[in-house]
Amino acid sequence: MSTNVADSQTSTPAAQSRPEPNATTAPADGLAPASDGFTWKRKHLLGLEDLSAEEIMHILHTAESFQEVSTRSIKKVPALRGRVVVNLFFEDSTRTRMSFTLAAQRLSADVLEFNTRVSSVSKGESLRDTVRNIEAMGVDTFIIRHPAGGAPEHITRCTDCHVINAGDGQHEHPTQGHIDIFTIRERNGRLEGLNVVIVGDIAHSRVARSNFWGLTRLGAKVTFVGPTTLVPRAFEQLGARVSHDLDAALKDADVVNMLRIQRERMTSQVFPSTEEYVRLFGLTRERMKKAKPDLLVMHPGPINRGVELASDVADGPQSSILRQVSNGLAIRMAVLFLLNQTSNGTG
Repeated sequence: MSTNVADSQTSTPAAQSRPEPNATTAPADGLAPASDGFTWKRKHLLGLEDLSAEEIMHILHTAESFQEVSTRSIKKVPALRGRVVVNLFFEDSTRTRMSFTLAAQRLSADVLEFNTRVSSVSKGESLRDTVRNIEAMGVDTFIIRHPAGGAPEHITRCTDCHVINAGDGQHEHPTQGHIDIFTIRERNGRLEGLNVVIVGDIAHSRVARSNFWGLTRLGAKVTFVGPTTLVPRAFEQLGARVSHDLDAALKDADVVNMLRIQRERMTSQVFPSTEEYVRLFGLTRERMKKAKPDLLVMHPGPINRGVELASDVADGPQSSILRQVSNGLAIRMAVLFLLNQTSNGTG
């Protein structure tokens, strides 16, 4: 019988009903993991592309065990007491940074916040030197968000600390991918066979890539939708379906995940106007009438209201946007917990 990572007396409904094996469990003090036939071995989390289905599910099951912590009057467990986590963010962020900070604090870790604007990076210090100098202070985990793809992997070569990718360039955003997958499974009770439509700026989206690798590995079908300039046919070579007709794609969709138009990453005009984009690819209440009545609506944030989503859809009963934020804490607690139980291992 499974026991909760945070408290052996409590188990969530989701944990009680989960159909997949290999759930993570641990004693009540939360200091050491026990497993249901699976042992976590990775030292870092850099992406979903190289994770097995068992590893992805292991993170989801561990997150289920941490959901209950957020309902307590004292929202803490001692799992990472004495550990030091560094938020090494080279890009602006609200949700991801705060979510990682709160996740680490709920595990009783100490958190250092890195700010490039007031750091030696502004004086020309290299990423390698920045990491090694911070590591010399006695830290355990780096959480890095960086505009250059591959930056987290680069850090793994110059530190003995754990490294978590919080978004690198146009490569991956693995914890957001896990959050979205967790939310879909929580709502639908399964992943295998679901039709998931991801809409918008696929070309520049690390979230789309992480979602694709994780969802397809767990048996879901993924369709990328958007203008031809943002959803090239090259994605079909990876195994995704590509469509430039949102209305057609929505007919069989179980989930629609709307992505932000990332104008800051665009070097040219990729569609005629915002009005044209909204007409063809914006999710409105009228467009929702063409979809299944139980369609799950998602968005990783931040939302451009009136562009990707109409406000009445974003705030409507089929929206899981705020639930994604809530689930983000459990996922990030799970990742921090699992990595910090391994002193060695593979990337």
